[in-house]
Amino acid sequence: MREIQFREALREAMSEEMRKDDRIFLMGEEVAQYNGAYKVSQGMLDEFGDKRVIDTPIAELGFAGIGIGAAMNGLIPIVEFMTFNFSLVAIDQIINGAAKMLSMSGGQFPIPAVFRGPTGNAGQLAAQHSQNFENWYANTPGLKVVVPSTPYDAKGLLKQSIIDPDPVIFMESEIMYGDKGEVPEGEYYLPIGKAHVVKEGSDVTIVTFGKMLSRVVNPAAEELAKEGINAEIIDLRTVRPIDYATVINSVKKTNRLVVVEEAWPLASISSEIAFNVQKNAFDYLDAPVTRITCADVPLPYAPTLIAASLPNVARTVKAVKEVMYVAK
Repeated sequence: MREIQFREALREAMSEEMRKDDRIFLMGEEVAQYNGAYKVSQGMLDEFGDKRVIDTPIAELGFAGIGIGAAMNGLIPIVEFMTFNFSLVAIDQIINGAAKMLSMSGGQFPIPAVFRGPTGNAGQLAAQHSQNFENWYANTPGLKVVVPSTPYDAKGLLKQSIIDPDPVIFMESEIMYGDKGEVPEGEYYLPIGKAHVVKEGSDVTIVTFGKMLSRVVNPAAEELAKEGINAEIIDLRTVRPIDYATVINSVKKTNRLVVVEEAWPLASISSEIAFNVQKNAFDYLDAPVTRITCADVPLPYAPTLIAASLPNVARTVKAVKEVMYVAK
């Protein structure tokens, strides 16, 4: 094992697959000459050349469509959005093109494409640059949606996403690109649709994904442990498909569930998990399922209001104590 940054794990995943298959190419704004807006593709232009690492104009609708057309003609594009906030410009191509093409063509045109880039809040970037659309894309049949939380997951899941025959939305966090974590030497793949039990516990299940694991849930579990509360932590890794079985089996053991998600509350991933748990594990619940989400407002600019809007450790600890009926 060795310790590398999140961005390095992503770069290794892309480079390893591109060395094995010359149909794979990377395209997006500043991915080539500038080495990537977040230096994820640093050095890839030098290795693979400008036919396979391609700078695009600021035109997400256009280059997302080019990627889909390339996939229809036998290539495997990795399309980078500088942020998934900008993917809204290309969402018609993704949902009405990539997601539906296999079905609409009677199986003639699979779309083996990856659309990747940062998601969510990254500080004072204001409301239009701080949004989470994981649930939007997860709502779409034909897409797979992956949200890694560690460098280990980022590499293994991205490699699997690149070789997957279906279009994959691969959502990272701008805040996490510099995070370090242990990654094995050599190649490995992680399955899409399988959650990871990060920590086993007996008192409550906490489900999350993406940067909420390291920024909120892990620190909250440490605080709870100081008070004798043993939380089981599940990282979904992918939000379409969702590994409901792992969540339900955990709830059957702990009898309580808190879901932490950096998104607006209505029609969120946490809503879907709560529905499935009450449907399939109702008799095992000793308390209502509780969710921690963002405030139901566009993310403010002021740091104090940002802090009040986002999920945090204190809110998570409080939610766990509530489902355990521990005196506040």
